[in-house]
Amino acid sequence: MNALITAALTLALAQAPGTPSTPAPPPPGEAAPAAAGAQPALPVLTLDDALATAAAQNLDLKAAQARLRQADELSWKAWSGYLPQVTASGTYTRNETEAVLPAGSLGPGSPKITIQAQDQLNGLVEATQALLAPQLLFAIPNANRGEEIARLNVETARREVLFGVAQAYYGAASLRRAMEVSERLLEIAARQEKDARVRYQAGAIAKVGLLRAEIDRARAEQDVKRSQNAFASARIALATLLDRRPDFDVVDPPEPVLAGDAEALVAAALRDRPDVQAARVNVELQRGVRNQAVARYLPNVGAFGRYTLANEAGFTGTNHAWAAGLALQWKVLDGGLRESDIREANAKIDEANASSASAELKARQEVEQAYLDMESARANAAKAKEQRDLAAENQRLVDVAFRAGTATAVEQADATAQLRTAEVGQITESLAAQLAALRVLKAAGAFHPTRR
Repeated sequence: MNALITAALTLALAQAPGTPSTPAPPPPGEAAPAAAGAQPALPVLTLDDALATAAAQNLDLKAAQARLRQADELSWKAWSGYLPQVTASGTYTRNETEAVLPAGSLGPGSPKITIQAQDQLNGLVEATQALLAPQLLFAIPNANRGEEIARLNVETARREVLFGVAQAYYGAASLRRAMEVSERLLEIAARQEKDARVRYQAGAIAKVGLLRAEIDRARAEQDVKRSQNAFASARIALATLLDRRPDFDVVDPPEPVLAGDAEALVAAALRDRPDVQAARVNVELQRGVRNQAVARYLPNVGAFGRYTLANEAGFTGTNHAWAAGLALQWKVLDGGLRESDIREANAKIDEANASSASAELKARQEVEQAYLDMESARANAAKAKEQRDLAAENQRLVDVAFRAGTATAVEQADATAQLRTAEVGQITESLAAQLAALRVLKAAGAFHPTRR
């Protein structure tokens, strides 16, 4: 992302002939005034608006939220094993023959008994309730931990997406500034061409001076078109992340604000980063898996109730019956499977502990490295601004001297080339400093805009 933005900035300002003293940029949140004859201004999209829109409409986030809703069912599935289970079934059977004991066959006055009806109907309702299920005692807390890990992973994905949106917005804002610089450079190139033509017609300079001014003006026109296309491309990329049309303008975003020094940010990262938290919860999850395997040594006890209904009475003389009782299931020997699962779970606990420690070390390293990079980027941005101011003053003095006839066209071209390089450097280094500060916030777990 940074390399692409820097390349676009370089292309947008490459070979520009010079610029006057740069007017102060508009305050954050306000678009620059439109030039005379320009198209109507587009609605302004601020950084906060872009992040809020991405949080609501980004398709990757919608997919992540759908995965989170799936993970939220883990607890319900775990609890289902401990809640009552009721099943109902019915059958119809057409038998080849009917079996009937005639009346009196079992003694005087005994009724007719149908043993097997030719058209047989049976219904069954059965209810079961777990009374003692040791594995479920650990499965239910584990399901809660699984949901928590899923929530933290989705939060990590959300922050990554929003960080990408912020990067794209800062890049688009920088390209907008580059476009404005190119437009100002074109105005100066046109003025320098006009001055050169007047001096050539007066015989003060050779024709080569006029030709050089005309070439610089033509290049400036090309640079304006290139910078406009670069800005439009950046808006399209940003709009894609927001799942909307690129029918908006951007403004200079606010400078990222850091709370505390490097050590404070490291402490915040170890406390707040969702990936670090997920790694810690995973340790507890693997311990729960081990406990589930140990619980398989214990028996399962449950209660059941059953009610049947048929269209024949049978020997009982009634066509319905019920039964209730307790059931015990105890696997005494399973071929060593439990022992193997316990050993595997212990290894996974060791792996989770190592991963958790690695996540903390990685978080610390990312914060410290990002902080150093930010300090370097801010120092470079300050020097780039100083060089740009010096180059602008030098160009102004050489331009005045050229008009007075005390400076040559070559000196004017050198001064404008230096200013061109300084303009590119200032915009590029300013963007790098802003993105470096954003990376510090992200590494510290403090970048969570529109948190829900």
